[in-house]
Amino acid sequence: MRLTKPTLFTNIPVTCEEKDLPGDLFNQLMRDDPSTVNGAEILMLGEMLTLPQNFGNIFLGETFSSYISVHNDSNQVVKDILVKVSASNAAVAELKPDCCIDDVIHHEVKEIGTHILVCAVSYTTQGGEKMYFRKFFKFQVLIMTMVLKPLDVKTKFYNAETDEVFLEAQIQNITTSPMFMEKVSLEPSIMYNVAELNSVNQAGECVTTFGSRAYLQPMDTRQYLYCLKPKKEFAEKAGIIKGVTVIGKLDIVWKTNLGERGRLQTSQLQRMAPGYGDVRLSLEAIPDTVNLEEPFHITCKITNCSSERTMDLVLEMCNTNSIHWCGISGRQLGKLHPSSSLCLALTLLSSVQGLQSVSGLRLTDTFLKRTYEYDDIAQVCVVSSAIKVES
Repeated sequence: MRLTKPTLFTNIPVTCEEKDLPGDLFNQLMRDDPSTVNGAEILMLGEMLTLPQNFGNIFLGETFSSYISVHNDSNQVVKDILVKVSASNAAVAELKPDCCIDDVIHHEVKEIGTHILVCAVSYTTQGGEKMYFRKFFKFQVLIMTMVLKPLDVKTKFYNAETDEVFLEAQIQNITTSPMFMEKVSLEPSIMYNVAELNSVNQAGECVTTFGSRAYLQPMDTRQYLYCLKPKKEFAEKAGIIKGVTVIGKLDIVWKTNLGERGRLQTSQLQRMAPGYGDVRLSLEAIPDTVNLEEPFHITCKITNCSSERTMDLVLEMCNTNSIHWCGISGRQLGKLHPSSSLCLALTLLSSVQGLQSVSGLRLTDTFLKRTYEYDDIAQVCVVSSAIKVES
């Protein structure tokens, strides 16, 4: 017998207006019904619990519990009884007539597909004969039970220029009842540290962005956001971080109506490794807002992503319609060894107000005579000098 928690009993309200032929008869019957809630008879609510009438469904991540009973129907004493159910073993030295061996087994469902509950019993009769039988239990006239998927999990990755990786996880409840989301966490791979972006600081307290209620209604979807940053010992090795595709795995724990817990762990999540080419340029520092026609400073980081070849680079700065670079274009940056980086401070100004894109940087490898173009590196808000820009 499967052990499941009871459910709340719900009745179907039947009512009518007082001027109709039945008058107040239907309403009075509902008020007298012990299964209805006093004062809320017309709602499909109940205060009573009802035992499950069938085997029901088993969802991925839940724990299957079953009560097993082996009864001696004969008038003889049997010995050396061994009951095997899945990974559980129960051994009893002697079983008298009309006595039974009772056991409860638990099995965490980790795979989608067909599951069969097999019970094997061996014993010895009074005459010393070894006996053995197996039984396949049927549920709802079926030998097997189908395990259903309770959650639909979709993931999206965003690769930032700073080697950070943003993971968006969309979790949908595809069951027919609400869920209490107890925990949704990301276990990062060995090369990353993770920060959850699903809460805000209000008056010194950490408050979840989903509000005070952590319930996920049927077919509803909730989005979780995480930021992964390379650990210091790996961040300095550009070639290693560039090729990392394994990010980590999600660990999801929930509870159903009456507190039954379920758990689901995804397989290792993988991203598409960004293709930076041989030379990578990223921004280390840039102001959010600058004044019109006033110089401002940015800091760029140039990385040699090659694992074998030293580069001799030349930097060119090309003006655009709104962005004007200050300084000497075509200067030598010197040699850059494999997997190493250098930081470069640059000065520029904007002649147009509004949100402007920083573009026009060119890096040339003098050995291969190859030029790498970097446009739309970042965006900066340009305001009139009459408006004070906060530092």
